[in-house]
Amino acid sequence: MNISRRSLLTAGLGAGLVAAVPATAVAATATTQDALRADPFTPGIASGEPWPDGFVIWTRLAVDPLADNGLGGMPSRSVPVEWEVAEDALMTRVVARGVEQAQLENAHSVHVELRGLKAGREYFYRFRSGRHISPVGRTLTSPALHEIPSALAMSFASCAQYEHGFFTAYKRLAEDHPDLVLHLGDYQYEYKKDSYVIGGGNVRDHDGPETVTLENYRQRHAQYKSDVDLQAAHAIAPWLVVWDDHEVDNNWADEIPENSDPAQMNDTAVRFRQRRAAAFKAYYENMPLRPSSLPSGSDMKIYRRLQWGQLANFHMMDTRQYRDDQLAGDGWRKNVTERLAENRTITGVEQEQWLLDGFGNSSARWDILGQQVFFAERDRAQALDVDDVSMDGWDGYASSRRRITQGWVDAKVRNAVVLTGDVHRHWASDVKVDYKNPDAPVVGSELVCSSITSNGNGTGSTSDPTMAWNPHLKFYNDQRGYVRTTITKDAMKADFRVLDYVTTEGSPVSTKATFHIQDSVPGLV
Repeated sequence: MNISRRSLLTAGLGAGLVAAVPATAVAATATTQDALRADPFTPGIASGEPWPDGFVIWTRLAVDPLADNGLGGMPSRSVPVEWEVAEDALMTRVVARGVEQAQLENAHSVHVELRGLKAGREYFYRFRSGRHISPVGRTLTSPALHEIPSALAMSFASCAQYEHGFFTAYKRLAEDHPDLVLHLGDYQYEYKKDSYVIGGGNVRDHDGPETVTLENYRQRHAQYKSDVDLQAAHAIAPWLVVWDDHEVDNNWADEIPENSDPAQMNDTAVRFRQRRAAAFKAYYENMPLRPSSLPSGSDMKIYRRLQWGQLANFHMMDTRQYRDDQLAGDGWRKNVTERLAENRTITGVEQEQWLLDGFGNSSARWDILGQQVFFAERDRAQALDVDDVSMDGWDGYASSRRRITQGWVDAKVRNAVVLTGDVHRHWASDVKVDYKNPDAPVVGSELVCSSITSNGNGTGSTSDPTMAWNPHLKFYNDQRGYVRTTITKDAMKADFRVLDYVTTEGSPVSTKATFHIQDSVPGLV
């Protein structure tokens, strides 16, 4: 079914909804109608976590999304929110409806976990609070666990620095009409105004200070969510989300923030746990996540697995919360031999075993890792006796990478593909277990999406000098954009989508390069 974005955003709420919900809920809604004189759906709507008989639908009420206290100008009480799910965009064939309480302690966010729907189907949803009606969103259930669907249209993106540009790439992604969207981190940035500035100056500003408190994070999420192009991308398909660093603090690692004083590590860790707890709570409140992802203080389990029938397993990873601290600072360093230590981990022991078990139990055509930082080796030093690699990516945790790569080889995973964000450039590479041996076999592929806006327009360059002595690196592009894929049982096609500019609105989008991965043939074509 081809439904235009315009019809999704303009379909109205039928008169049947109020009559179908319990009378007590209708009465409660009527009492709040006057209190919410302005539209409370300014953060938009979203869906996520599709499974064969359901998904999560989400919204958050905020009549003043930039309110300093992070509560969106909402009253200091719970507000009932009606919801419904239908088989058509005009919402005439309703299959589920109900009422949820948008609670003050959760910043008036609503997470509805749907069950009992049909597998592999397209659905539509919306919300109502008093006289206010949300836009209509499109979502899908995943196929039945035993089925192999003919195709999956999946797009993935990362790194949307609000100040560096406009979110046109999200709009173009929505216009591609994907069935599933993966966001691989840096959904928002923590910086205060003018502390992360691109050449030529930022084109719009963050509200509020650097995000440290719960109020700060809630306000920043609301500012990002108010962007209409981001709202369009959320409304078009279900999302699977994982964080990277900027959802909390640049380059954080476990309980260690970017800036820490070794002489005051205990105090620093305590304060950073408080900051993590605030960031995690706000992240959950603002994402279409299952209740099973609810944070517990400064801990939040976000690694999880989603099965798309027998076509694909999506292993969504967390490379921040359990990692060892970056060595020798967070940037590029030469000849840091400690990075090769067997006990170094970027995933933590438990998540690594979970991933290896997932490989061993997989019967899918494609096993896809949705994760944050550059996976393949990327050595800036041409000399054989020198290496110059990033301490923040998997190069800084080489044994951790080797164990996971060898793990999918040992498990005879049919097709392994790593999806990556973080680096604000498009890359495509072959994956090996041993990068020092030029004759080592290719055992998988990595696709790296550029940023939505971070670093501004970009240069348009399609060449990086390191590719000359890193022959497994197959493609590079310095423009903003995202990656659009089509996955079938026979192949995975990846289009690297790019925008001409992001510092003004309305850029067209084009495909800079297309790669194919054939079933059971590791490597990129």
